[in-house]
Amino acid sequence: MRVTPAVLIPRPETEHLVESVLATLNHAGRIEIADIGTGSGAIAIALAHHLPQARLIATDISPAALELATWNAAHHNLSTRIRFVESDLFTALVGEGPFDAVVSNPPYVAFSEGKYMHPQVRDFEPATALFTTGNGMDVYRRLIPQAQATLKADGLLALEIGHGQREELAELLSGWTEVRFVEDLQQIPRVVLARRP
Repeated sequence: MRVTPAVLIPRPETEHLVESVLATLNHAGRIEIADIGTGSGAIAIALAHHLPQARLIATDISPAALELATWNAAHHNLSTRIRFVESDLFTALVGEGPFDAVVSNPPYVAFSEGKYMHPQVRDFEPATALFTTGNGMDVYRRLIPQAQATLKADGLLALEIGHGQREELAELLSGWTEVRFVEDLQQIPRVVLARRP
């Protein structure tokens, strides 16, 4: 997987997200997946590789990230199964779906928390992929209702989350079913899964 300064370097938390989706999705029949905020394309490419019956739409607000993701998909011979779209979350996906799953590793670090981050991450990775306004929840507040509007009934929402965000995300997902959190090796919740009611 090629990366550039235009995208985040994939980390173990993102592997937890992909593994959780693969373990949860029904693998029978064709699967339609939206990867929101695709960056390098790592999530979409991993899912397409492991789910040969899946078709994916992957969005990003950054043209440079999409150019890289398109290259990565072609390098893995997956260009015919992943369509890349420049979009702020679901804005450009009007009329698309309904999806069996929506996955995302959105920006979830508050700008005020940047001073506590490792300088290699804070200073050399794209701020638009790391930081959001408010307390780090603003993108989730936009993303979750948009995902609900585009998912099939019982469709899967899978999100990578930040440290200390479990309670607020549980509140945002209070109308969803089968809400559960997946912890990393340090027992920190890093992924939330939920089903559209």
